[in-house]
Amino acid sequence: MRTYKDKNNAQKKQYYDNRFYVSPMIEREDTNGTIFEEEVKFLRRNDIEILDGYVELEQLVVIVNSEQNLKTLELLKNFGYEQLSEVAAIDFLAVSGGYEVFYQLLSVSQNKRARVKCFVKQGKMLKSVSEIYKSANWAEREMYDMSGVFISGHPNLKRLIMPDDWHSHPLLKSYPLQGDEFAAWYEVDKIFGRERRDEIGAENRDPAFIDEKDTFNFSRIFHETANGDSPNENKILQEYQEDGGVKFVKKIKRNQSEILKERP
Repeated sequence: MRTYKDKNNAQKKQYYDNRFYVSPMIEREDTNGTIFEEEVKFLRRNDIEILDGYVELEQLVVIVNSEQNLKTLELLKNFGYEQLSEVAAIDFLAVSGGYEVFYQLLSVSQNKRARVKCFVKQGKMLKSVSEIYKSANWAEREMYDMSGVFISGHPNLKRLIMPDDWHSHPLLKSYPLQGDEFAAWYEVDKIFGRERRDEIGAENRDPAFIDEKDTFNFSRIFHETANGDSPNENKILQEYQEDGGVKFVKKIKRNQSEILKERP
C-alpha cells in the first residue's frame, strides 16, 4: 500500500503533481524453504509446467501455461485450496497481444493464499474452471463481459453486466473513458427510439458529477424530495417503519420464525 499523500482535492483537478506516481516493486521470495515449497513440488510432480513461481506479500504466485489452468486449479483444490475468491483479466493487448488472467485461491484450513496466473492470446479460448469452483461461474462471465476473454466449457457464457448487444468490453484499456456514441445513446435509442435524440439528449457519461441540490434529476436526494421542490434540509424526517407495524428485527432464529401469508 502506498504512503498517503494529501492531494488537496486532486479529484477536482485535471492534473496534479504525482499523477504518474508508480509504486515501488514488491519484493519477491523464492519458494524454497517456505511454507509453499510443497505446493510447487506437488504441481511439478503432476506434470504442471511452472513458468515462474515466487512468494509475494506472504502468498504463493505461480505462472503456468494457459492450457494447464484447469488442471492446475484442480490439483491445488485437492491440495487444500478449497475456495476461489476472485477471477479477473488484465488487458495487455497493445503490449503483448493478449490478457493476463489470474485466479485467487484461499485455503481456510491451512491459512494460506495462492494466486495462479496465465497469459491468454487474444481470440484464444481459456478452459472454464466452474466445474471445480462454483464461484467461477459468474466470475468467468464477468471476465468475458468486461474484458472479452473467451471461455470454453462454460455452462452459460453470456454477458453478465452489460446488455447482450453491447459493443466492445468496458475494461479494455482501449475503451473510451466517457464511452462512445453507442454508449451515450444506448438507453435513449432502446427506450424512446433514435428519432427522439434531439428531444431527450445524450446520457450523462460523467459518473463523478452529482449535484445534490438538483431535485429535478435526483428525486431521492435529501430524503425523497418531491420533483422540483426545494431540498429538504431536515434529514431525519424520513421514516421507513410503518405505524403499528412489526418492529425491525436485529436477530432471528429460523426455528422460531413464521411465514405470514397476508399482512395482519
